[in-house]
Amino acid sequence: MIDKSILHLDLDTFFVSCERLINKELIGVPVLIGGTSDRGVVAACSYEARTYGIHSAMPMRMARQLCPHAKVIRGNSQAYSEFSNQITEIIRERSPLFEKSSIDEFYIDVTGMDRYIQTTYLWAKELRDKIIHDTKLPISFGLSTSKTVAKVGTGEAKPNNHIQIKTGYEKPFLAPLSIKKIPMVGNKTYHLLRRMGIERVRTVQEMPIELMERVLGKNGIAIWKKAQGIDNTPVIGWSERKSISTERTFEQDTTDIYNLKSILLGMAESLAYQLRNSNKLTSCVSVKVRYSDFQTHTKQRRIPYTSLDHTLIEIVKDLFEKVYDRRVLVRLIGVRFSNLIGGSYQIRLFEDSFKMIKLYQAMDNLRGRYGEDAVKRAQGMRARHVKQMNPFNGQMDGEIIPPGPKLEARSPEAAHGT
Repeated sequence: MIDKSILHLDLDTFFVSCERLINKELIGVPVLIGGTSDRGVVAACSYEARTYGIHSAMPMRMARQLCPHAKVIRGNSQAYSEFSNQITEIIRERSPLFEKSSIDEFYIDVTGMDRYIQTTYLWAKELRDKIIHDTKLPISFGLSTSKTVAKVGTGEAKPNNHIQIKTGYEKPFLAPLSIKKIPMVGNKTYHLLRRMGIERVRTVQEMPIELMERVLGKNGIAIWKKAQGIDNTPVIGWSERKSISTERTFEQDTTDIYNLKSILLGMAESLAYQLRNSNKLTSCVSVKVRYSDFQTHTKQRRIPYTSLDHTLIEIVKDLFEKVYDRRVLVRLIGVRFSNLIGGSYQIRLFEDSFKMIKLYQAMDNLRGRYGEDAVKRAQGMRARHVKQMNPFNGQMDGEIIPPGPKLEARSPEAAHGT
């Protein structure tokens, strides 16, 4: 059986590195990227800033207090997306199978390539050199037998370096590291393990798996396996065609512009929630209109990666204004988000204040607990029952319904006829 060989590549302080290419005066000084007001949040920071105790998701006001002379930049998500796409193309041209797990992070399955090249490690170094030469961006990599060990290796190699953990050396490599280095171990899990006296990976390696299961359930089993260097998670081939979409066919064709816009808004809101719930970002928005004579028109726009409702809604509304130009009866409308990658709040932190991010988190928590319809914009409530395929679970959601009357808020007493 051939041992797996997985390469993990991660751009070093990606946002900061991009800004330094744009403005050379930022080289060597503390840099903070994020919301520039006191209510903003740090989306990324340079290594120089980290020495002051600054980290991502920290309120910008606190970061400025820790490092008053730091350069604060709003951020340019469009530029970051373009650099990311450039690196993606370099990897696509040279890799047999790769996965783009976020805007600045990649996995490549190089299993069996030793039969065709001198060594996979040498090939990985040449790929890294090519990326640095063409983009001038620093990048680190870890090469090992699984995603977990390769990713941890990259973290240990940083900044701007590389490492290989060969077969049989996974456990000794992981053993002395902090348990926080293991993927899946967030702050809550880390503090729970610390209360148990677990600080290093070695301790978990020596524990019976049953104890970890008793404390953390299935997550405990997964963490125990990762601590042993066991991870069979495959590299999933990445394609720009990966998308999420929704459409609505009316039982009666309509020209009710208010109704159409309301439904599109609800579609965008629902899809944006599904993106965030699946830890995804989109960089391409499409709107489709099919008329009563079955002619179908589509408009799309490339955008910086995001999953924010209000950003996507404005784009959907603008695209609809451009695509709906015949002023005849409409049979179907739809919204599609494509070019999806993995990603969380990181890239969006410089778009909004800390309060805005907290608002989205609170809304999503309510939806997760009480259902997707628990929190809705009033204007988009007509789209509650849209028939769509959810690509993240393969299920059909909702149903086709005809356009109805305007929805009105009713008191509990009115709803019960009292």
